[in-house]
Amino acid sequence: MKNQRIWGTLDPFHENGPILGRKVANEGFLNGLLGLDPFDEYHFFLSGAGVKKGLHSFLSKNYPALIALNRIKIMDRRELPEAISRQEYFCFHQSDCINYPPHLGRLRNAYARNVFPITGTTHSLSYSNYGSFFLNHLWPGTTARDCIVTTSKAGKLVVEKYFQHLREGFCLSEATHPAPQIRRIPLGITPGELSPADGAQKKQAKLNIGINGNDTKVNILVFGRIAHYSKMDVLPLLRALQRLFTNGLDRKSIRLLLAGWLDEEDDFPETLAQICRNMGLDLSLIGRPSDDRKVDLFRAADIFVSISDNPQETFGITVLEAGAAGLPVIASDYDGYKDLIVNNETGILIETIGPESTPDLDMIAPLCFDNHYHLLMAQQTALETPKLAAALERLINDKQLRENMGQAGAKRVQENFSWSKVIESHVALWEELNTIPVNIDELRDRLHPAQVRLGETFSHYPTQTLSPETKLVTGITGQAIYHGKEFPLIYRGVDRILNQEVIRKMAFLARKPISAAQLTEKMKSMAGEMTNKEAQFHLLWCLKHDILEKVC
Repeated sequence: MKNQRIWGTLDPFHENGPILGRKVANEGFLNGLLGLDPFDEYHFFLSGAGVKKGLHSFLSKNYPALIALNRIKIMDRRELPEAISRQEYFCFHQSDCINYPPHLGRLRNAYARNVFPITGTTHSLSYSNYGSFFLNHLWPGTTARDCIVTTSKAGKLVVEKYFQHLREGFCLSEATHPAPQIRRIPLGITPGELSPADGAQKKQAKLNIGINGNDTKVNILVFGRIAHYSKMDVLPLLRALQRLFTNGLDRKSIRLLLAGWLDEEDDFPETLAQICRNMGLDLSLIGRPSDDRKVDLFRAADIFVSISDNPQETFGITVLEAGAAGLPVIASDYDGYKDLIVNNETGILIETIGPESTPDLDMIAPLCFDNHYHLLMAQQTALETPKLAAALERLINDKQLRENMGQAGAKRVQENFSWSKVIESHVALWEELNTIPVNIDELRDRLHPAQVRLGETFSHYPTQTLSPETKLVTGITGQAIYHGKEFPLIYRGVDRILNQEVIRKMAFLARKPISAAQLTEKMKSMAGEMTNKEAQFHLLWCLKHDILEKVC
């Protein structure tokens, strides 16, 4: 019989709410995975009824066949120990490398039948508390099968620096505190309607966003979070355009389409609009566009500009979307953009300059909101305005160059950045990681130093702790339960741990005083695979609910 290949995760990958890059990437991954369908089953271990319901609704709508065949299972996260001890998993993959992988590793090492790879993807890497999260990865239970998947070369170097700085600061050696492997697999897109537009589509798209279909202006599109403190400062683009106007470019020849997420209380977009009015620049400001409007914007555009200056950006999905739509891209030579644009072939990269170190900001960042220190970092990252102006002028004046770069970009995105291609790379990685030798016996009892040992830490709170010698006897409620006059009231959340039949028999077995150790052995003989810890839970719960009482 063939072994099943089961893919597991602690994340839903699908979220409701505002459309942000991380959410788009995670849902794209999920659709790519289930579309390629390389596994026999997909297990989601989630917390919260709302999250489970939302994912089930999404999957039922989009993947009804997988749901009908019971190949997708949505379970409670508290079922993890039982699930991974009962069957082998091929891998567990997280939508983010930050929160869960090290703690999932401890659980795997203690209970799993096999050392399955644990992988997680990077998104933003610049939050001030991330040093603590990455420190969790450096512990003796990390194996060579564990891996952080970075989406760009720049992001990979960031993670490597995190581990380097942590080792130096905490005096940790690679031998005693290994790190996960670090590999690079980009994010992807599903082009769909984002393909190069023909003349009729372009004309209709202009009409849809309120532009005359026969308008001949060159439309420059900026799409993303319109926030100078979390994505990019658009002001350098306006400065570059002002240079061109000063040098003779006809103001009436271009239009700026500024679109994306707007914070309701942010007055900066209106400031940009006022600057454009003062410049005589035609501006269309489109906040929070729908998916259909987004397609219209890409189709109506002639040039795409993304001048990221913020370390919060690691990859750049909108750059891929612009490429898929056949747009030449002018982008800052910064972060993951370096991987996405072939300079002078699919677009133009504009050089940037920034600080080598920021010791004062490093100290204040953990005490501030993230947008405060991100803004201070971004305002020290300079785009070379003269080169941006030159790139804009070059593309504005050369329609053939725009078309050539757009065609090259669309081809490159289709060949290298489709979600199916990205998922194939993940599957190849998981298969490779599974072949790396690991000794499970050496991992079983290794504790994670950052995990609070709840029982031990708070063991002095009660008057005493349960010991094997503690004498127990059936309580009044226990006698009533055994005779069928009463029943145990088991709260939701503990019902998966407690066995009602065992509870009833415990009341019978403790008719005469019996030690906790003796009663534990009898319970285990009745319940088959019950562990000592599970037996202890039953004993203490029964003491709490007067089913058992301690013999004084």
